[in-house]
Amino acid sequence: MIKKWIYFLGLTLFITLVSSGFRPNEAKQFGKIEGFHLADDEITNYTVPTIDETAKVNFNFPFTGKSYVGFKQAVAIKESQGLYKLVNRFGYMGKYQFGKSALRALGIKNNKEFLNNPRLQERAFKALLAKNKWELRKEIHRYDGHIIKGVKITESGLLAAAHLAGAGSVKSFLSSNGKRGFKDGFGTSLKTYIRKFGGYDTSGIVAHPQPKVVM
Repeated sequence: MIKKWIYFLGLTLFITLVSSGFRPNEAKQFGKIEGFHLADDEITNYTVPTIDETAKVNFNFPFTGKSYVGFKQAVAIKESQGLYKLVNRFGYMGKYQFGKSALRALGIKNNKEFLNNPRLQERAFKALLAKNKWELRKEIHRYDGHIIKGVKITESGLLAAAHLAGAGSVKSFLSSNGKRGFKDGFGTSLKTYIRKFGGYDTSGIVAHPQPKVVM
């Protein structure tokens, strides 16, 4: 009888030990993993964006700061969203929205070739900056750092404003202490450009009275 009791006791202990080896592990918390930390409520409330939500995200990159490249990118986005072949309803063309008279002044006479030649457009933009820097050289020296109509005057801001309205309009704005402004066909003001594009590094642009772009 005692032997039978010992037999059943041993069998019970054996079954208990074996079954414990198959006990499911406790669920692991992501927050416990080294190097990966989540708040307690993030695990149950976490969701991923849908395809439609992801498509709506607007990425602006690469970030180029206040460099000359950053200046070009900022002007291009404002003018045309960076589209080389864009022609607006007023006839302004390309990535930087050149008018025909500005192109002629730079020696560019073939509008179709201009629209289909990104490298030519980049050279034309730099050449027009050189021309405007020459025409505004005295104003840049005199007004740089001044505040007019609540806007700080900088070289890059003036060059961008001249791209919008011409150097003559910029001179008029400065000499009148901001009383004589300018707005383009879309209602964009010269003062807006001075503010929006101020503080970029355009020191590498060499002023030139009559720059020409070789096609």
